[in-house]
Amino acid sequence: MAALLSIEGLKCAYQSQLVLDDVALSIEQGEIACLLGPSGCGKTTVLRAIAGFIAPLAGTIRLGEQIISSHEQVVPPEKRGMGMVFQDYALFPHLSIADNIAFGLGNLSRADKRKRIQDVLDLVELPDLSDRYPHELSGGQQQRVALARALAPDPRLLLMDEPFSNLDTDLRRQLSQEVRDILKQRGIAAIMVTHDQQEAFTISDKIGILSAGRVQQWGAPEELYYHPATPEVAAFVGKGELFNGCVTEEMAVDTELGLLDFAEPLGVEAGGKVQLFLRPGDLYLSHEGGMQGEILGSEFQGSLTLYRIRLSSGREVEVLEQGLCRYPEGEPVRVHVTAHRPIVFSDTVSARHA
Repeated sequence: MAALLSIEGLKCAYQSQLVLDDVALSIEQGEIACLLGPSGCGKTTVLRAIAGFIAPLAGTIRLGEQIISSHEQVVPPEKRGMGMVFQDYALFPHLSIADNIAFGLGNLSRADKRKRIQDVLDLVELPDLSDRYPHELSGGQQQRVALARALAPDPRLLLMDEPFSNLDTDLRRQLSQEVRDILKQRGIAAIMVTHDQQEAFTISDKIGILSAGRVQQWGAPEELYYHPATPEVAAFVGKGELFNGCVTEEMAVDTELGLLDFAEPLGVEAGGKVQLFLRPGDLYLSHEGGMQGEILGSEFQGSLTLYRIRLSSGREVEVLEQGLCRYPEGEPVRVHVTAHRPIVFSDTVSARHA
């Protein structure tokens, strides 16, 4: 059975500037995927190509068995059966909420339109606002209306371009979870563009990390977090530091943090050079053993405290510990590594949990 959406060898350019180079990915019916990456990496261009707004230089985009984009032909956006939610909501200010939602329902009878409008307003928990106008709604309500309008024609695939970027952090998190629940309830597949890693983790079944116009890795959020393919992917899905090291035996590596022993083989022969990726939660502090450091500052985060440490080498790292702040600024400390299965990069092993 064919994937709902399949992209192979996609290349796109603006004028003479190549923006996407050999992009490949696929999603199944009902899956929610995110394209994650820094500004200018090509995320929105992928979405625009899927929507049919731009034609590819090379490659194909399939919806089910049908080729909807290639260098030879591009199916018009309105014939693709897709919904779109934009960053700025794109609601018509002179139309009521009901009329905004009805805009894409031209082939239905008046009675069927009314029913469909009420159904999607109930779905996004705005059942009594059909007669209001966009300027009378909050940002979160406008985004729900934009979602309702995109869902009203019952699309095969929903495309979302930074849909929560204009909202505050708490509302973004809340709406991300609500949108996921709604899409799962309706069995609608979706692709969302974002630069927010936490947002991507909240909503996605699959994540694609884009950089320099290419998909660096495509997989489940857990796979990208625990088994990143490259140091770049590791850094993008979770803040951390790379430490150069030399493998001394199958479960030990010598680094500027000292000789580190792990619970399982590293998969690199003794003498091999590696890079060890450690996140703030992989480190802990004490007054004995470990590597010498000094507290530069701390950030209280409720149940956690984030410390900034200067190591004896002069390098600065962050350490995340549970509980209240125990170490004042300027206090000497010892830094230890707790990662039993570290993320290791080498010439022979691209990335793995050892």
